[in-house]
Amino acid sequence: MPPPTLKIVIADDHEIVRQGVKNLLENEEDMEVCGEATIGRDAVDLVIRLQPDVAVLDISMPGLNGIEATRQIIKACPKMRILMFTMHEAEQLVHEVFRAGAHGYLLKSDAGRHLVAAIRTVAGGSPYFSSRLSGVIMEGFMNRDVPHAPADGRQKPSAREREIVQLLAEGKGNKEVAATLGISVKTAETHRAAVMRKLGFHSISELVRYAIRNHIIEP
Repeated sequence: MPPPTLKIVIADDHEIVRQGVKNLLENEEDMEVCGEATIGRDAVDLVIRLQPDVAVLDISMPGLNGIEATRQIIKACPKMRILMFTMHEAEQLVHEVFRAGAHGYLLKSDAGRHLVAAIRTVAGGSPYFSSRLSGVIMEGFMNRDVPHAPADGRQKPSAREREIVQLLAEGKGNKEVAATLGISVKTAETHRAAVMRKLGFHSISELVRYAIRNHIIEP
């Protein structure tokens, strides 16, 4: 009797990466890629709708990054298993990933050798992380429920405010932010003013630097 099929959703805004991951997984008899997304917000909708066994998410996606997508997925589907798939090794980012609710952290440079094993591990209920990050990630995993203040002393933005930060840092204006989030332009303007005030910024360039420094967007 064949083993049960593991259904997997892949979310990455680079077509070559998605295709490479898909090719790797479809060589496995017990794995099936049931959905693909290029934008973080689409990834959230797709995972909630398809209910895969594992969601493989890139951190750096437009519109909604992988960490925010993870938070929204886990809120809607607390038992969903998520493997973060990224080129980034920053300690702060590793902690954020596990605090958001992800169960694995795989560096893209390790994908060829370890992607299949990582998915099997996460699907089986255990955490997975690239070996060279083991110390940093295990500490973050063990302390995932401990609140952390921003390193620079600023107030931590809310989930909606982090979305606003990413959209503004990507160069979107108030009308585009409103359309993306399904809110009025006036509400988008209010959110923008609130997050700038909370973070103590007076220009978009300051906000962009903050977004890059905190891995909300890529430089």
